Amino acid sequence: MLRHKILSTGKIRSFYAPGLFLFPLIFCLAFPAISGAELVWKEKTKLKLDVSPLDIVQSDDGQWTFILSSDAVLVYSAAEGKVMQNIPLDEGFDNLSYSGKSRRLILTSKSRNMMKVILLDVVHKIDVTGMPFMGAENAAVTIAVFSDYQ
Repeated sequence: MLRHKILSTGKIRSFYAPGLFLFPLIFCLAFPAISGAELVWKEKTKLKLDVSPLDIVQSDDGQWTFILSSDAVLVYSAAEGKVMQNIPLDEGFDNLSYSGKSRRLILTSKSRNMMKVILLDVVHKIDVTGMPFMGAENAAVTIAVFSDYQ
């Protein structure tokens, strides 16, 4: 804060008062906010793994947990409560990250100076056995229309 002092000669001397700047800082450090909040936790899931995990990352919505092992990425589904898929790896990676927006797993290896990007897509299977259809029965694309819902 800029302060002014009138000298005996009649001149005005301006100076900064650092103590006024430091007081709020010292006060905040000396007396941290006291909160009545308490962290409450409970164990939600416990999973026995057959491999030693090197790294773990979770999707933003908590639906998927990706577990990196020395030779694979295990995909754990929270909805199913079990490992649903195993993505095999051919090289040794030691770090794992996930981008939910672009649906990519990014694996890196510090010792080998290597990076691998795995694109993920969720494919929903719809059983159309016995349903009426048009076109080839073994077509690559099936469009399901649910028109009986009101």
